[in-house]
Amino acid sequence: MTHIRTSLRTLLAGAALLLAQAQPGFAAGFDGAIKNNALALNAAGTVAAVSNSEESAVVVYDVAKGTVLRRLDGFVTPRNIVFAPDGARFYVSDSGTGRITVYETATGKEAGVLAAGPGSFGTVLSADGGKLYVNNEAASTLTVFDTRTMLAEAVIPGFAQPRQGVKLSPDGKTVFVTNFLGDKITLVDTATNKITGEIAGFDKLRAISITKDGKTLFAANSGRNTIGVVDVAARKVTSEVAVGKDPYGAALTPDGRFVYSGNLKDNSLSVIDTGTLKVVATVTGLNEPRQAIAFSTNNAHAYVLNRDLSVAVVDRAKNAVISTMKP
Repeated sequence: MTHIRTSLRTLLAGAALLLAQAQPGFAAGFDGAIKNNALALNAAGTVAAVSNSEESAVVVYDVAKGTVLRRLDGFVTPRNIVFAPDGARFYVSDSGTGRITVYETATGKEAGVLAAGPGSFGTVLSADGGKLYVNNEAASTLTVFDTRTMLAEAVIPGFAQPRQGVKLSPDGKTVFVTNFLGDKITLVDTATNKITGEIAGFDKLRAISITKDGKTLFAANSGRNTIGVVDVAARKVTSEVAVGKDPYGAALTPDGRFVYSGNLKDNSLSVIDTGTLKVVATVTGLNEPRQAIAFSTNNAHAYVLNRDLSVAVVDRAKNAVISTMKP
């Protein structure tokens, strides 16, 4: 029985690759025209790993010192980065190679590879770190990996170019997957790996975030220059907040009081009060901010990735860039 389960998982991993290769225009680096960036912090807030899909390296920073720990080279189109809950490892997806590479945080050494297929994009880990959910924008699938075996448990079809936006509900029961085509969010039951519904009403849907109570979702609409506010139970957009030009980010602060939108075309951050749903501050002095926004463990600083893989440190009380980590 164990042999059968292992064989099935191997077949599922291969299925992700075949589905991607079946798409029109498949080739190495086929999706390079799609641009995004990523920034992830370990749970302690001491290490940051960053990437841009137009750069072949991932840069790892010592946050306290503001200096580079190491560069990890050899990527084609790095897409997303997530740390394991204990911070010991992190995962980097590359849509050009179809690989999700696992690295040891302390040493930068490669600790494994998950074969997700070309087009592998957004990723999210379960709270215990046991499962990794992977969007594949080429195959229009969501793949579920067992991080212990590094093999696929399920390949779920039925999406439309799912890119970076993928989040788990706080209770871990639902995966929210963004579809760039069709501008909708698809809901997946994590117990059954079945699609259970969708939320429509977006325009060039980018990043999403979910409140800790699981009741409200925020979504960046780069086509309308707004952040959409979603009632999760009702599965509908209830309001929109006007922000800067071409918003990609929708990052919730740890206390849930504010949402930060990275506005690509005017090089700014819009800070939204989640209580009033109004923009209360605009942070300038950035360089092509997108989705890559994170917060310090004490909630005092925001970290925002610039185009050149430098990280702007924003004082949240002053709403101003106070320093920059340089690659």
